[in-house]
Amino acid sequence: MSYSPVGMEKRALDTPALLLDLDCLERNINRMSARCRSCGVTWRPHTKGHKTPAIAHKLLDAGAIGITCAKLGEAEVMAAGGIRDILVANQVVGPLKIARLVNLRRHADVMVAVDHPQHIQAISEAARAVGVEVRVLVEIDIGLRRCGVGPGEPARQLAQQANAAPGVVFAGIMGYEGHTLTLPDDEKEVACAVAIGLLAESKNLIETSGLEVGIVSAGGTGSLAFTPACPGVTEIQAGGGIMMDALYRDKMHVRGMDHALRILATVVSCPAPDRAVIDAGRKTMGGQYGLPEVVGRAGLTLESINAEHGILSVKTPEHMPQIGDKIELIPGYSDMTVFLHNQMHGIRNGRVEIVWDILGRGKLQ
Repeated sequence: MSYSPVGMEKRALDTPALLLDLDCLERNINRMSARCRSCGVTWRPHTKGHKTPAIAHKLLDAGAIGITCAKLGEAEVMAAGGIRDILVANQVVGPLKIARLVNLRRHADVMVAVDHPQHIQAISEAARAVGVEVRVLVEIDIGLRRCGVGPGEPARQLAQQANAAPGVVFAGIMGYEGHTLTLPDDEKEVACAVAIGLLAESKNLIETSGLEVGIVSAGGTGSLAFTPACPGVTEIQAGGGIMMDALYRDKMHVRGMDHALRILATVVSCPAPDRAVIDAGRKTMGGQYGLPEVVGRAGLTLESINAEHGILSVKTPEHMPQIGDKIELIPGYSDMTVFLHNQMHGIRNGRVEIVWDILGRGKLQ
């Protein structure tokens, strides 16, 4: 934008616009940090949702020991923003990415997930060539059936291979109980205990071979109520809850967090007594995991979204908005919303306090 909106009333912003209530954000950060601290585990929150180094620094200020990224490109952005301790909770594959990884190691203490000897060998050869060491976590499949070596003996064997590889430092293990997140709470508690139990058993087995398992990393926002208290886990990766959304609340049963992330849209058409249209659609707010929710306007419901339009259902004529009205919406899923935008507007007391560029946007490699 060619002007600074700092100081403007939020409803004066042009739309669509991405808003982040700073008071809500800071409360959520403190709550998530306190949850981990109360269970005696450390916090390494995921940044894949907000993709913004300035927010990552807020997490560190609140007690996080480091951050988690989904992609190497995101880790490069965070390192350039001054973040030091970074986990790429993914496999980094191919000569181009491996070269970037080992060179990034000179600027940040970046570690990555591995689940195959080929990952270890490639990192070892590249790290030796440039004279660095790269920490790795052996990823274990604890029920999600995505990436990860099998628990128990397969994990032990891979940990030994990582420990023996020059240029590679075996730092611990990780797993993700993502298959549990939408279960009812009573079932989720049991399922989390079973999943994290596989990590704990693998840790014990690895340590019988003489290796120290310094890190046992797991956890998402949807399991924050249970995973931090599971025996054996040392750190939690949950991060999306700092922004909160309808998916976490309705499908994952997350409670006690404020909806910090909002979409600001404008009513552009009122073509029928029961219908109004806003200027925000799929290219503004993802709807894959549930439609966004209208805030503070009784009788208005987001019925569907097209590429550039949102269709509002209007309960009665008395609820009909006016063309030009500004409407706020809670995203269905924050991860599938933030990456659509170049900037987010930090709001406090109804006014723009700061504008952050979403520097990790588009970092898919």
